[in-house]
Amino acid sequence: MKLLLLKVRNILTSVKLKKHEIGIEIDQDMLEKRAKIVFLSIGSNLGSKTKNIELVKFKLEKNNIKIIKSSKNYETLSLPDKKKPKFINIVLKIKTFLSPVDLMKKCLHIEKELGRLRNKKNEPRTCDIDLIDYNGENINIVDQDFNLTTPHFMMTKRSFVLMPIKEIIPNWVHPVYLKKIDHFISLLSEEEKKSIIKID
Repeated sequence: MKLLLLKVRNILTSVKLKKHEIGIEIDQDMLEKRAKIVFLSIGSNLGSKTKNIELVKFKLEKNNIKIIKSSKNYETLSLPDKKKPKFINIVLKIKTFLSPVDLMKKCLHIEKELGRLRNKKNEPRTCDIDLIDYNGENINIVDQDFNLTTPHFMMTKRSFVLMPIKEIIPNWVHPVYLKKIDHFISLLSEEEKKSIIKID
């Protein structure tokens, strides 16, 4: 009888452990479903440009923002004043649990940490982080510190956003216009297409 009870207790203990393990797996799945896929455009035209971009990547990951994919570096002219230092630009595909506002605040904080100043519009900067697409959602937020629109309202006209996206997600579709990335690239002028150079 004692032997039989011991066996029953062992079976029940085993079942409880399995249920506990299943619960952990379910919780992890639920967390994964809440994660958002986001595209960030990062640029620098002041100081050590490639180092600045690598520092942005490091700081993003340090803040539990997972980088899924990164484009190569692209060299582009400064706009609207082409006489200013050229930019190095990339696009990142990331995974985050942050809300759009919290992610934007985190990006602005990273910009500040890298010495970004906002004295004049379009002045050279150590880094510039733009939120291009937040999980395919159409977002328009007015915050006391910033305005946030996704998809980014200028992305379809910027070669330094379109070309890197094409590199990492060749079949990316605009969440609002429902057109593939190739459509927007085809609308760029020949001059703009030639002015962007993949450098590594």
